[in-house]
Amino acid sequence: MYLTKGEADISASEYRINERIRAREVRLIGADGENVGVVETKKALEMAFAAGMDLVEVAANANPPVCRIIDYGKFVYQKTKKEKEAKRAQKVIEIKEIRIRPKTTDHHKSFKVRDARRWLEEGKKVKVRVRFRGRERDYPEIALEDLKDIAQALQDISVIEQAPSFEGRTLLMVLAPSSEKKADVKESKPKAEPAEAKAEPKAKEAKPKAKTAKPKAAAKPKAAKADESEQADPAE
Repeated sequence: MYLTKGEADISASEYRINERIRAREVRLIGADGENVGVVETKKALEMAFAAGMDLVEVAANANPPVCRIIDYGKFVYQKTKKEKEAKRAQKVIEIKEIRIRPKTTDHHKSFKVRDARRWLEEGKKVKVRVRFRGRERDYPEIALEDLKDIAQALQDISVIEQAPSFEGRTLLMVLAPSSEKKADVKESKPKAEPAEAKAEPKAKEAKPKAKTAKPKAAAKPKAAKADESEQADPAE
């Protein structure tokens, strides 16, 4: 299958194909992957066209250039697919940041904690930065207490990836999403098994009750015989 003019122009900057190949000779790889060897470009084109495929220059810097007989449309599709899969494999974790001051009120910190919780639930890391002004850096225990409170407020969904440390005139702590919450959900599913196990003995206990009911039904004919004997006494 040959490429249309539009399809050839799309990727012309990446690969030379068919008549765009400038070298007089190429090292040819056949449609089945066999190494044909060095042949004239004209002959390689004839072989590609005879197979209903394209001649693609896959290694232009080699001497002579390496060309393959392949379906160029399929080749581009597979190449694009591999690039997309490679991008998906590269897990990029976004890092957000909240900033507070040693004098930040609890009400204002609650808004910061709310934002941090939302980001952590989305799988993002969160930097918690305390900024100092003037002589505030001389009293780091206040900032450390604030960071401790924030870490405790988010301990159900996060872990401390970087303990509080100074960076210039700031105190920085990094929180990362925790996988414990997902583990708790998985572990909670088997809890239903003991309830089912308890239900089975109850069903077994109910069976003997049904057996004891049968003799009561058999007692009815005896009552009928007793009635007949009572009716027979006056006749005597």
